[in-house]
Amino acid sequence: MTELSGKKKEVLKEMIKKLNQGEDPDKLKEKFKKVFGDVTPTEISKLEQELVKEGVPQEEIHMLCEVHLAVFQESLEKQKTQAPQGHPIRILMEEHEIMLRLACELKDIAKRINQAKGFKSAEKEIKNLDPLIRHFEESDSHYLREENVLFPYLEKHGITQPPKMMWMEHDKIREIKKEIYRLLEERGKMVFKGFAERLNQEAKSLSDMLSSHFFKENNILFPTSLKVVKKDEWKEIRAQFDELGYCSFTPQPKEMPEEKEEATFSESTSKRKVDFETGDMTDEEIESVFNSLPVDITFIDKDDRVRYFSQTTERIFVRTKAVIGRKIQACHPQKSLHLVNQILNDFRAGKRDVAEFWINLEGKLIHIRYFPVWNKKSEYLGCVEVTQDITEIKKIKGEKRLL
Repeated sequence: MTELSGKKKEVLKEMIKKLNQGEDPDKLKEKFKKVFGDVTPTEISKLEQELVKEGVPQEEIHMLCEVHLAVFQESLEKQKTQAPQGHPIRILMEEHEIMLRLACELKDIAKRINQAKGFKSAEKEIKNLDPLIRHFEESDSHYLREENVLFPYLEKHGITQPPKMMWMEHDKIREIKKEIYRLLEERGKMVFKGFAERLNQEAKSLSDMLSSHFFKENNILFPTSLKVVKKDEWKEIRAQFDELGYCSFTPQPKEMPEEKEEATFSESTSKRKVDFETGDMTDEEIESVFNSLPVDITFIDKDDRVRYFSQTTERIFVRTKAVIGRKIQACHPQKSLHLVNQILNDFRAGKRDVAEFWINLEGKLIHIRYFPVWNKKSEYLGCVEVTQDITEIKKIKGEKRLL
């Protein structure tokens, strides 16, 4: 690092300290502009990335992001992120535009509900929320495509902190949406005034949050993506977007322009045999066995990188090929990292031989287990995650003999 960038990093640290002490962000904007006026947002992101490596919490970096975003906002608005029809970035930006309109409509309806005198007079407006809520429920497809496909590719190119910041905001957006869903579901138990005021507040929060978040992605994250991700990788990303699927309101994605190029791989007609102590199987048979099991299996190696996942017909959690080689820590939201690291550390130290959880997901009971993997020399090879829908298994009673 140059002496100049070192000095600028110290300025960023000082600004974070002042923000934590309650300094008005507006007062810091002018100083920020003087010191960093000739630095691009991408360069600022790299400096912030170095601060995280030095131990500065991401939450504090996120506060600073709001300051430098405000400083660069005018110049950023003059730039236009260009991506052709069918390009993953174009698809995401088109979804941004639609979701902002939906959020604005939600905010307007919530405002009118808040001005009503009671549930009866607000009944029509509340019903008008139904199609909007359905759209927002399925909009999680948008965030899942970013988290499970785009972000891993950015990480491969050394862009690690901006995706983490955006994922933190995804979780905040999800929390706001959950509160809106809760209010609508439980409105029959609530006093109208309290319901209406809270709904109005949450709808405004969602609109403001989406506006700020999409601005950052459109003007900082996406231009950075277009600079670092290679042309052939965008085709891989688009294929994985298609595999995960889109929102019903997503404009019908057009095919990406085809380029004449030679195939980079060909399917081998030979099947390699793998010998075990208790028999042998071909690689095709091994893969097919894993994919036939009624469980999702993911293998994380000794360096905490995702090396493999099975492809069952009814996958429970989203998995994309983009996560292969990705650190498992980057596959989880920031709020759960301490738990992930604790499990992995315990496995390595031999303190536990399983970690298990069970959650309710869309009416299903999901059992999640992690097991450490050791070789015959007692060397740690990694861990395997096994996820299973046990809803029907929990209902089993008595006996069922073979036919």
